[in-house]
Amino acid sequence: MTDATPPTAGEADAAPDYDALTRDIADVPAVEVITTVAVHLMSAAAVNLGLDKPDSEHKDLDEARKLINALAGLVTASATEISSFHAAPLRDGLKSLQLAFRELSVVPDEPGQGPGEKFTGPVFG
Repeated sequence: MTDATPPTAGEADAAPDYDALTRDIADVPAVEVITTVAVHLMSAAAVNLGLDKPDSEHKDLDEARKLINALAGLVTASATEISSFHAAPLRDGLKSLQLAFRELSVVPDEPGQGPGEKFTGPVFG
């Protein structure tokens, strides 16, 4: 059966075995959950900054600010728990987003007032 073929009556009634399809969340290490959430926040912030493509239609600096603040809080709070090996690239990505936000802002924030800077301190290029 291909993806385009509709299921037969017997197949439609059969419930999928979700236990076989998903990992038990208790088996996922905390570092994996934290880094996955951080990557999702980074990706969403990048899209809202319009960094996904040159003429992006998705620019929304207010949404980007919220996402960067959440990312900064997560990275700062979890850095000692996830080790430098995992925290360092997250900090680099966060700083890149903060600098991009500052560059794209029509009215720049004062140093230390940009998104996430209450957690990271002022960010300079």
